[in-house]
Amino acid sequence: MYLNPFYTPEVHGPYEMISIGRLELERGGVIEDCRLAVRTVGQLNEAKDNAILIPTWFTGTHQAWIDTYIGPEHALDPSRFFIVIVNQIGNGLSTSPHTTDDESIAMSRFPFVTIGDDVVAQEWLLREHFGITELFAVVGASMGAQQTYEWAVRFPDRVHRAAPIAGTAQNTPHDFLFTRVLLDAVTSDPGFNDGEYASNTDVVEGLGRHARVWGVMGLSTEWWKSGAWRALEFETPQQVVEGFLEPTFTALDPNSLVVMGRKWQHGDVALHTDGDLATALGRVTARVFVMPISEDMFFPVRDCATEADLIPGAELRVIDDVAGHFGLFGFVPEYMAQIDHHLGELFAV
Repeated sequence: MYLNPFYTPEVHGPYEMISIGRLELERGGVIEDCRLAVRTVGQLNEAKDNAILIPTWFTGTHQAWIDTYIGPEHALDPSRFFIVIVNQIGNGLSTSPHTTDDESIAMSRFPFVTIGDDVVAQEWLLREHFGITELFAVVGASMGAQQTYEWAVRFPDRVHRAAPIAGTAQNTPHDFLFTRVLLDAVTSDPGFNDGEYASNTDVVEGLGRHARVWGVMGLSTEWWKSGAWRALEFETPQQVVEGFLEPTFTALDPNSLVVMGRKWQHGDVALHTDGDLATALGRVTARVFVMPISEDMFFPVRDCATEADLIPGAELRVIDDVAGHFGLFGFVPEYMAQIDHHLGELFAV
């Protein structure tokens, strides 16, 4: 086991490690002791009908939600809801290549985990550990949106509301290719040897390339062109790369990025209906607000709108933010004001 100082409570805030036991995986293989890093906020009421599940995004942990989205001033109000944030498998806190003692699944031999595997693990956690069988809502962004859709399709009778933010139910060919470029940037580094564990200090060049790719796609062309980066107190675009993107991504575990990236590539709720996306999304009974970001280059509004049209009663609520996909970080107050407004309406019914 390799101890990466980035994946600690000192960096990400407190969380509880909860074992769900043996997890058999959709694509074969097994995690004998699957442990989920969980942060809860608020109190579960006696009826157990005020629970909101939040799954994490690519590279993200529970702390991003605690810092930006949750509080008495937000729609995700812990005085009203019991909020359960579950770190996805492979994100560096939950069971991941560098956190497991099982050498048979460590390093590059870590099994292929799917979005569906995450949701099955989360369902067990909620039911067996917390006694929760129905969810007031599932709210997730980016890869968390993929998990949100999976919940609504796989367990339609257990999800009453769903808010997929900046993500799709079926990964597009463009996103498959983009994620391949991300993985290539990491794994092409000489320090990443197939079959051997690579720490983030082994793959600094690859992680740096990975960071710069995110600069091209995670932040919109308009964000760069308009000089919106100055709001982050950077004086030049190069300072954004050196002072924000590279430090953010070079701290990460490269093996975990591969596990999450493969999940992202293959996210597809139509796997439940022999490839028929319309039939899969037609199973959804939750009230759904589909919430793309206006300048998002991964999950453009048109892709999200097409899926929203396939969900009975779904509403398209576009978040206007020039930052594009990285608007998720809440760079500007207007982003969270829009999120809170739409979630407030979703939760009011």
